[in-house]
Amino acid sequence: MKALVIEKKDLIHNIKIIKEIAKKNGQDDEKNEYKIIAVVKGNGYGLGLIEYSKLLIEQGICFLAVSSVEEAIALREAKIDTDILLLSSVCIEKEVEQLIEHNIILTIGSIQSAQIANRLAKKKKVRVHIKIDTGFGRYGFNYENIKEILEVYQKFPNLKIEGTFSHFSQSYEKNGKYTKEQFNRFISVIETLRLNEIQPGMLHICNSSAFLQYPNMHLNAARVGSAFLGRILVQNKIGLKRIATLKAEISEIKTLPKGYNIGYSCTEKTKKETKIAIVPVGYSDGFNVGASSDMFRIIDRIRNLYGAIRKLFHKGKITVIVNNTRCKILGQVGMHHTIIDITGVEADIGTEVTMEIKPIYIQSTVRREYC
Repeated sequence: MKALVIEKKDLIHNIKIIKEIAKKNGQDDEKNEYKIIAVVKGNGYGLGLIEYSKLLIEQGICFLAVSSVEEAIALREAKIDTDILLLSSVCIEKEVEQLIEHNIILTIGSIQSAQIANRLAKKKKVRVHIKIDTGFGRYGFNYENIKEILEVYQKFPNLKIEGTFSHFSQSYEKNGKYTKEQFNRFISVIETLRLNEIQPGMLHICNSSAFLQYPNMHLNAARVGSAFLGRILVQNKIGLKRIATLKAEISEIKTLPKGYNIGYSCTEKTKKETKIAIVPVGYSDGFNVGASSDMFRIIDRIRNLYGAIRKLFHKGKITVIVNNTRCKILGQVGMHHTIIDITGVEADIGTEVTMEIKPIYIQSTVRREYC
């Protein structure tokens, strides 16, 4: 049976490091406790939405954030009653009604979303955070549209505005030029609000990368996701640990002669007699998949292409471990199976195989196991 195995002690280790950094660098003008907002989108970054959220709460992280209505409601149905912020701005009335009913903190990113939430509010005010678009181009009020931004704070009496936030586009960059520009735009908006005697509430703009690279941008809170998993896009100087691996058992072993084709498209032939093992894990499980290349800059795409070519010739990072030995993947990874070279490795049918993966890509149908 395959399972995504999460090392609980290493996850707790990472949580403690993040809390220490927050305690050291957090800025809070209102003298309240600095907030770490744990982002648990994408099935808890692959760790299992409910299990992961409960562990975070056990460790004192009592403010969660999700990206979809379904995730928010699933947490409430699991009897999780802590603060939950939906990071996406919603204008579909049925969804807004569900979110209000389940006491989810809404993101207001447009006048339309403000109007709908204000109208649907009944006996009590709706808790909201206001999203400012400082150059990401997705949800939020354009930072230059000060008139509209002021309007959302002043003209909707049924909205209880508890925070204001923005989102960085490339906080993992070393030079940080655009990140600093976005931050300055955000602070300019906040200063304008205060000049108009408006209290913006909790302020947050940092994601994991910015939280680690720019302590001067911590403000009142930070949204942390990938850093808890030890998978960050900036240099790991603080001892974060990668916490999860995919484990399965060898389902078949056979020996192939020299010059034998392996896998789809005949992309590989054995160079000598080769002992192989078949592992019942494939790309349908989320193994050996990654983010779409259109998410990245040209230079990132070139690096990805270079990495793919290196993998083709087995010079890239090897991702399968059998009895403490790193084994090569042979041929293309199939939908349900992966072929590995176990020549010279002690292994039998049923021997456990460990695969290095990114948890967020592992399908929710794969069992999560905290140990």
